[in-house]
Amino acid sequence: MKDVLQVVGIPESCYHYHINRLQADNPNQEIEEKIQSIFKENNGNYGYRRIQLELRKKGIKVNHKKVQRMMTELGLKGKKFMRKSRRYNSYKGTVGTVAKNRIHSRFYTNVAYQKLTTDITEFKCAGGFKLYLSPIMDMYNGEILSYGISKHPTLDFVIKPLEDALEIVKDAKYRTTIHSDQGWHYQHRKWVKTLKDHRVFQSMSRKGNCIDNSPMENFFGLLKQEMYYGEALRTYEELKRDIELYLDYYNNKRIKQKLAGMSPVQYRLHTSQLAA
Repeated sequence: MKDVLQVVGIPESCYHYHINRLQADNPNQEIEEKIQSIFKENNGNYGYRRIQLELRKKGIKVNHKKVQRMMTELGLKGKKFMRKSRRYNSYKGTVGTVAKNRIHSRFYTNVAYQKLTTDITEFKCAGGFKLYLSPIMDMYNGEILSYGISKHPTLDFVIKPLEDALEIVKDAKYRTTIHSDQGWHYQHRKWVKTLKDHRVFQSMSRKGNCIDNSPMENFFGLLKQEMYYGEALRTYEELKRDIELYLDYYNNKRIKQKLAGMSPVQYRLHTSQLAA
């Protein structure tokens, strides 16, 4: 900075004088800079409530209404928007075993790995191709335990993330239940047998009732709102990379109000330490 000031011919004392004057004229400058930084780090996906939580974690106590007002003054508004898209439907009638609904919309649990849920969603890619995503979520904290990404919604595409999730929950405190819709993948004998071999309960939504699996539906909506809608179509490989980056961000950094301002992984680690 000294070299720059010498080149432009401004005395260093004069520079600091004007900087101090600007800061005196705007006592909220530091908070505004923090807000802008948090907003940018999260790709414009954070509203004023999440930004207030992040500020609190940084030791800055400020009312959420003030954060909202400052964001409005700074022109910080989420660029993403909700848009309906065709929902992937893997239902082909009764082609195997239809399990009873063990969850019955009781999505809350205070025990990790007790209630899991899964589903499949599709994305359009450049060139007329499609990408399919099959995550397995822990309802305890919304964490994505495992996932599969493929160009085709095959059986192996959902079996691999199931096996990965079962390895994670094998030492769960209580017997695990995994919930899904009545898609053909989840009626298939290989899916059913894999669950039985691991002593995991199977649960299925009622036919054609997406509310029965609202935790996963809400996640798909959030995912697409924050990194897919409003963006130009990407190639399969580009979209696969961006989804993987988002899932890592969602699990480890993206905070939730209902998780006391922590990300899913932060919350799980925090509560496990309290229980130890």
